[in-house]
Amino acid sequence: MIKTGIVGANGKMGKQVLNMVLNEPEFALVCAIDKFGAGQKVFENIIIEDDIEKSLQKHTPDVVVDFTQPSTIFDNIKTYMKLNIKSVIGTTGLKNEQIEEIKKMSLENSTGIIIAPNFSIGAILMMQFAKTASKYFSNAEIIEFHHNQKKDAPSGTSIKTAQLMMEANSNFKLNNCPETETIKGARGGEYQENGKGNIQIHAVRMPGFVASQEVIFGSDGQTLKIHHDTINRECYMSGVNMAIKYVYQNNNFIYGLENIL
Repeated sequence: MIKTGIVGANGKMGKQVLNMVLNEPEFALVCAIDKFGAGQKVFENIIIEDDIEKSLQKHTPDVVVDFTQPSTIFDNIKTYMKLNIKSVIGTTGLKNEQIEEIKKMSLENSTGIIIAPNFSIGAILMMQFAKTASKYFSNAEIIEFHHNQKKDAPSGTSIKTAQLMMEANSNFKLNNCPETETIKGARGGEYQENGKGNIQIHAVRMPGFVASQEVIFGSDGQTLKIHHDTINRECYMSGVNMAIKYVYQNNNFIYGLENIL
């Protein structure tokens, strides 16, 4: 049995993870943590606790799953590393330099961690298809759609997609003319690393969406669109399940679920 803790257990994703863990014979829920709803009973003798470090020290989970907030996730991960507790991170908003520091901590502590911008198998395939298409198209842009309660923009999925695309192509603005925005932000945000990539990412926030993304490729005389829609949050659970089982057996650092498929 994999002793599992959930941080952010009272949130929308946390509740989905809670239900999945309770229905997985290989998992045993040992703690549920959230700064909201402390004292609320979630299962038998499991109540929501609001102090991460004290709860983890008390219940000693093998793996903790974190779906919390961009503003707290880096400090949460440092706590997991300090306590040598393996983790599956679904919270987005980490900066590249923070991810590099986490990788270093993981290696130094020999503590496994999986950071995944997206746990949907369809979204992972969408990213892989986009990477493949990048070899053959001179121009590309990304449009991502989320509900209006998502706090970070652009999404971690769109950034990860751009990073994969850049592995195959260093410039997605071939032959573009010089641009002037008459309204600031009209062209979205340009994502690049070390002067490469130049991928425009457009973030839409609106009620009615869960999560969707479209990658649009263009070249002379043709366009290609790769589109993925998330209908509900249940689609993430098979990926979270897979990640828990993987990190329980391994001590390495993983960024992106595609690396364990």
